[in-house]
Amino acid sequence: MLIGFFLSRMRMSFGLPFRAAKGHWMVNISRQCSHGSIGLFVPPSPPRDPEKVKELQRFITLSKRLLVMTGAGISTESGIPDYRSEKVGLYARTDQKPIQHGDFLRSAPIRQRYWARNFVGWPRFSSLQPNPAHWALSNWERLGKLYWLVTQNVDALHTKAGSQRLTELHGCMHRVLCLDCGEQIPRAVLQERFEALNCTWSAEAHGLAPDGDVFLTEEQVQSFQVPSCARCGGPLKPDVVFFGDTVNPDKVDFVRRRVKEADSLLVVGSSLQVSDLVRVVTAPFVGWRTPERLPVWFLSSCIESSHWCLLLLRCTPATGLSSLPERSSSQLQYLTLGPHGQTTWHV
Repeated sequence: MLIGFFLSRMRMSFGLPFRAAKGHWMVNISRQCSHGSIGLFVPPSPPRDPEKVKELQRFITLSKRLLVMTGAGISTESGIPDYRSEKVGLYARTDQKPIQHGDFLRSAPIRQRYWARNFVGWPRFSSLQPNPAHWALSNWERLGKLYWLVTQNVDALHTKAGSQRLTELHGCMHRVLCLDCGEQIPRAVLQERFEALNCTWSAEAHGLAPDGDVFLTEEQVQSFQVPSCARCGGPLKPDVVFFGDTVNPDKVDFVRRRVKEADSLLVVGSSLQVSDLVRVVTAPFVGWRTPERLPVWFLSSCIESSHWCLLLLRCTPATGLSSLPERSSSQLQYLTLGPHGQTTWHV
């Protein structure tokens, strides 16, 4: 399997006008990038090391029940910004913070602002396509190499690439649900309702954020109309886990079983700094009475000390889950899990 699927850098540019079918509203997301740009939201990474590519190929070849976990970093090459990447992530570019679950539930004005921004960003976000990394994982599944795929992402790009042995840990932006009655509708249907209610509304975005979000001024948001549930009149929410919310326990248990069944783990585009994913990865090993090992590869520029690192996670009754570096191309970070489930990154 070629690591180039994961590391290729696709050329992208933006200057995208979005217009309703009848031309009643228009938004323009425009951001200049220099000729030959390797992608506005792709973080810098060291040159590919052929020896490390061979190591990863061997790791994949020897895996019989490979479980892959993906984070936002896998989708940056499709044009979706992430939160934490150096220089290009949301936190590096702006002082903006993601919406909080509790705020969305409590405040109608916050829901109005969220949906106005999401409405503007939706045409571009929903049209984005998988990049070679998504297609590679789908092909591994077809060939019987990939046992299960777990993603933190809500962009549906794995589904677009054809992955079926897939759990979307944090949900999917392409679905919308009612907070009162639970009715679920496609996000595309809601976009039509937005257009009907806001046929004279206009806005211009001032930048792109993760997960289909864009930046609008408060003045632009104030006149935006938000529809309610067509069945019961309740508030609508994308079928995703916002910051401050928790993943459905049944989904977590399902993923934990898949992790425990796996013989190896490949983490792509995630630093495992999101606590939900850390708990899912480590929980199956807590309390084991016999030493067990799970080989893990990280492919993530968010692990600042090393773009490539191979870890062995081993559980012992005395120390819980400990991380033992086997190979490293430079100074290595690794994760340890204490006896009560606490996690710590070490250098």
